[in-house]
Amino acid sequence: MDGGARGNPGPAAVGAVVSAPDGTPLAEQGEYIGETTNNVAEYRAVLLGLRLARELGAREVEVVNDSELVARQINGVYKVKHAGLKPLFIETMGKLREFDRWAVRNVRRESNERADQLVNEALDAALGA
Repeated sequence: MDGGARGNPGPAAVGAVVSAPDGTPLAEQGEYIGETTNNVAEYRAVLLGLRLARELGAREVEVVNDSELVARQINGVYKVKHAGLKPLFIETMGKLREFDRWAVRNVRRESNERADQLVNEALDAALGA
C-alpha cells in the first residue's frame, strides 16, 4: 500500500495491491483523493488495502507499506500526535481489528513498486499529465 502527494500538502492519491500469501496479486486499485498531505495519503492507502482484502474475504492480513511513520504508529512504537492523523489512526485500528490476525510492516520504497506505480497513475490521470 502506498499513498503520496505531489507537494505536501498537494494533489494526492493512494494505491493498494492485495496479494495471496505466495505473492500472487489478487486485486489492486489506485485512486485520486484530492489535496492532502503524504501522511494522510499513507493512512488512506492502508484503509483502501484493508477494504480490498475484506472484500476478497481475507481473515488475516499483513499490511506492507513504505511509510515508517504509519507502520510505527499502528504498531504502537510512535504516538499519534498530529490531530489530522488521529481519526485516520482510530479508523485504521478499528478496521484491523475486524481481521482474525493482522500485522503491519514497513519496507523500502523500491520494495513497494506496484503500489507506488498505482499512486502515480492515479495522480497523472487526475491531473491530466
